[in-house]
Amino acid sequence: MTNPVNFFSKALQDQPFEAYQHLRQDAPVYQDPSTGIFHVSRFEDVRHVLQNPILFSGKTRHAQDRQTERQARVNELFKTKGWLPTATLIGRDDPNHKQMRALFNEAFRPAKIHAMDGFVQQTAESLFEKIAGVGQCDWVQAMSIPLPLTIIVKQMGADEADLWRIKAWTDAFFKRISMMLTEEEEIECVLMEIEAQHYFQPIFERLRITPDDTLLSDLVNKEIPEWGRTLTDEELHAEMMADTFVGGSETTTNALSAGIKLLIENPSVWEQLKHDTETHLRAFIEEVLRLESPVQMLLRRTTSATELNSVAIPEGALVGVRYGAANRCEGQFSCPADLRLDRDKPGAHLAFGSGIHHCLGAPLARRELWWGFKTFIDRVDSAQFTPGANDFSYQPHCLLRALTSLQIDFQLKSP
Repeated sequence: MTNPVNFFSKALQDQPFEAYQHLRQDAPVYQDPSTGIFHVSRFEDVRHVLQNPILFSGKTRHAQDRQTERQARVNELFKTKGWLPTATLIGRDDPNHKQMRALFNEAFRPAKIHAMDGFVQQTAESLFEKIAGVGQCDWVQAMSIPLPLTIIVKQMGADEADLWRIKAWTDAFFKRISMMLTEEEEIECVLMEIEAQHYFQPIFERLRITPDDTLLSDLVNKEIPEWGRTLTDEELHAEMMADTFVGGSETTTNALSAGIKLLIENPSVWEQLKHDTETHLRAFIEEVLRLESPVQMLLRRTTSATELNSVAIPEGALVGVRYGAANRCEGQFSCPADLRLDRDKPGAHLAFGSGIHHCLGAPLARRELWWGFKTFIDRVDSAQFTPGANDFSYQPHCLLRALTSLQIDFQLKSP
């Protein structure tokens, strides 16, 4: 490509898909001159990276990397005021990853997800009831945030009354991994995370004495056989932010927001859904996930020199796995920018990853999306963006795609 792509540009993050198209066509493996990261954008190449974890490691902090002074200050702050988080599941390789993931697989077993379905439905309907008589809301604040966050708060043994306090802590972690902060901003986020650690530490200790049926109780108390121990506090605190609250709520939040925006923009699709929700809703959910890809990118590190799409990638290089670009790849999907409910394999996208790091919370996320969208479709006859109230901007972030707000006016169906 003749012009470099600025992945840190707010304009690109708000509207990345044209740039992704240029990358797929002209530079499917593109080395960012400012960071050295090799960005991979075509579907087959992304899937190749994800399904070859030995060559493309989750350990993105290379053993030979020199710790920056900034990172050292952040680590010291965690150590002195809280707990220094260890590597999360996404940052581990097999066999260590497989051994730890077995613990999460047990916590997210299908029977447990099925048992939560009634609570998910009840939560969605209760949240909608609060806005039903108003006819106007910020959908992000009213539904997208509290629906998945309420579910995960319950599973983490926290008090639902603390939901928005927990959201502030989750936002701090969300911002810290954005790759967009100054050191001063990062320190502010770390202090917020440490505040969250001191909130959850007594819950860990209570569950060790009195286990219950929550997901967190399983994570606290179940021993990993190969390790001969349960998770440490440092491991638990890392998982709380990364894989439970951000992985388990933030990404679903972003899909819930994107889906309502797409419904309003595609009235013919909405008519199909209203006519036969049970038949079409699953396909709609998969299209929202494909088109918007709440996780736009994650990083991998090469363990040896390799070549991808005729581009040489040296050992130890960082590789940006661009889910958001791959899910609109012309070589994989016909009319990739269109929202279609008749695709042969609606779930054949990479929004939840692929290979050993495939998102273990995907079944729960799909149930939350089902009830969030179904509640809207069942109750709302028509909706439109509130005139002059939306700029459709996204949070500045290099990894995730999060709509800031979505102001809508809606009319309920007749009783």
